[in-house]
Amino acid sequence: MPSSPLARFKVLDLTRVRAGPTAVRQLADWGAQVIKVESPEGDAGLGGERHGPDFQQLHRNKRSLTLDLKQPDGLAILRRLVQQTDVLAENFRPGVKYRLGIDYESLRALNKRLVYASISGFGQDGPYVDRPGFDQIAQGMGGLMSITGLPGQGPVRVGIPVADLTAGIFTALGILIALLEREQSGEGQWVQSNLLAAQISMLDFQAARWLIAKEVPGQAGNNHPTSIPTGVFPTADGHINIATAGEETYRRLCTALEAPQLAEDPAYASAQSRLENRDRLNDAIAAVTRGRSSAEWVERLNAAGVPCGPIYRINEVFEDPQVKHLNITRRVQQPVLGELELVGQPIELSRTPWQLHSATPEPGQHTEEILQELGYSADEITDLRRRRVV
Repeated sequence: MPSSPLARFKVLDLTRVRAGPTAVRQLADWGAQVIKVESPEGDAGLGGERHGPDFQQLHRNKRSLTLDLKQPDGLAILRRLVQQTDVLAENFRPGVKYRLGIDYESLRALNKRLVYASISGFGQDGPYVDRPGFDQIAQGMGGLMSITGLPGQGPVRVGIPVADLTAGIFTALGILIALLEREQSGEGQWVQSNLLAAQISMLDFQAARWLIAKEVPGQAGNNHPTSIPTGVFPTADGHINIATAGEETYRRLCTALEAPQLAEDPAYASAQSRLENRDRLNDAIAAVTRGRSSAEWVERLNAAGVPCGPIYRINEVFEDPQVKHLNITRRVQQPVLGELELVGQPIELSRTPWQLHSATPEPGQHTEEILQELGYSADEITDLRRRRVV
C-alpha cells in the first residue's frame, strides 16, 4: 500500500459545523493523524444529526476524543496533546478560545512548532468580530447572492454552502503552507481565514469587473455574463448547457445546429452584437435545440468541438460513465450504519493517493486509546470518566 503523504502530521480538530471540519477533512483524507475533540455529549446537532449524511461526510478518517474543556483536567489533557501536535484547528467565536485559555499565544508557549488554524465568520478582529457567521450571511455580504438567479428575481443563495466550503479549503491550504514554512524556520504560526473573505475571493472575475472596470455585475440567470451564447437551452426531452467562447466556436455551433443564418446575420456578427442581442439569439437557438433529445445534442455538439453537457439531478451525476471513471467516491464501514459511499478528493497524486480508511467515529470511540497513548493509567481514565471530564 502506498504511503500517505501527510501521515507524519498530528492534528487536533476542535472544529464544528462545516467550515472547520471541511478544512480538517482535507488533511485527514491525505493521511494526517486527526483527533476530533468533542464534548462528552458529542457534537451531534452541530453539523447535522450524527448518523445523518452530512455529519458522516464531514468527519471520516478521524479518531474521536470526548473532553470537557471547561474542567481544569480537561484542559490539562488538551495541553498535553498540544505538546505533541503539529496542527490545531478551531472555529469558535473569536473570544471563546481566550476565555478557555487555548488561544494561539497560550498554546504556542507549550509548542512553538504548532500551526494553529482559526476559521471565523468575519475575521479575528474588526467591527464584526463578535457577530455569528453563517454561510448564507457571507453569501449575501460577499456579493454572491446579487449575481445569482434570474434577472429581476431578487437575491438568490447558491445551492451549496460555498462560503463555508471555500473557507475550509483555503484554511487547509494555509495550514500546508505554514507546515512547509516551518521546515525553514522551525516555528509554527497562526493561520486565519473567514467566511466573508473566502466568499469575496470566490467572486473572481466578477469582483475584477467592479474593481478594475467599475462595472456592477447583475443577475444573468443561466446566461454567462460575457461569453455569448452560453447558457441553458431546451431540448425535446429536457435541457442542456451550451458554452461558446470566441468566433470560431460560435461558427462551429451554427454549423452543428444546421442554422447558417445565425452565422450570417449581422446582429450576431461579433461578441458585442451578440451581447446586445442576447435574448433574440438565445430564442433562435432554442427553436432549433427543441428538435432533438438532450443526448443527441450532447453527442452532436461535442463532436463538432462545441462545449455541451447534460444537466443532471444529483442521483444522475453518479451514474455518468465519466464520473464512475474518475472514482471520486469510496466506500467505508460505519459501526452503526454499515457500508457508506462518500465523496472523496478531486485531486490525484501518482504515488501517494488519498484514502477513505475509516468512517466517522462514534463520540468518544477512541478516548481510552488516546489517553493511554498520553500515559494515563486505567485508574486515572476511570476517574476521568466518573467526573465527566471525558
